[in-house]
Amino acid sequence: MARDHHPSRRPSRAARARARAIGASAVTLALAGTAIAAAPAGAAPKPRGHDVSSHQKKVNWRKAKSKGARFVYVKATESHTYKNPYFRQQYDGSREQGLIRGAYHFAVPHKSSGKKQAAYFVRNGGLWRGDGWTLPPALDIEYNPYSKKKKCYGLSKKKMVGWISAFSAEVRRQTGRHPVIYTTAHWWKKCTGNSRAFGTHHALWLASYNSSPGRLPAGWSYPTFWQYSNKGKLPGDQNLFNGSQAQLKRFARS
Repeated sequence: MARDHHPSRRPSRAARARARAIGASAVTLALAGTAIAAAPAGAAPKPRGHDVSSHQKKVNWRKAKSKGARFVYVKATESHTYKNPYFRQQYDGSREQGLIRGAYHFAVPHKSSGKKQAAYFVRNGGLWRGDGWTLPPALDIEYNPYSKKKKCYGLSKKKMVGWISAFSAEVRRQTGRHPVIYTTAHWWKKCTGNSRAFGTHHALWLASYNSSPGRLPAGWSYPTFWQYSNKGKLPGDQNLFNGSQAQLKRFARS
């Protein structure tokens, strides 16, 4: 995920090279599953997007749109103390250029409760409105970038599931939407025990720097978003939406 701190676990150089070769016009994500296939001739490409944080600073949104961006997720907060100082320029600037945009929160579960971090997120950019231009709030939950020894932040699998549930419940209470969950299949298995508790109500934003989304966390049958590379034409990480532009608008709306 594009954010202020680099993750402790990165894809291999070969995997990143394969991912950079992926183009939105060359692949299609199956809406009823996770298969990747060559797009039929004349088929509309999947909407391309990206995610940014203060690492990208002030983004040239006109340029990003000209290079194919149709949506973006912007980091708003981390833990219960950090706010992205570039959030307004990134969040409002992308909307001014006609991009569908949303906000995400980087979870640091050992610092405070899921409820407290969710409330902080909503107060500082994690709101949602059904205007067709605002993506649901997103939770970025992945390996601890601050400690290689405590990759799951020192929480047991049961406590991690409880933390995510508390975060989700507070976001839903305040915004009316369940948060999108950004994660990797490997982290989900290791840190939640491959919990199936979230697949029914939470859209999956899968990070998988390979030639296809591949294995999914338990509970989900397909990813709504696929982050396939951390390098590309767009600022930050590169993403695809699993559907058409019209479906992306409907997903943002309700």
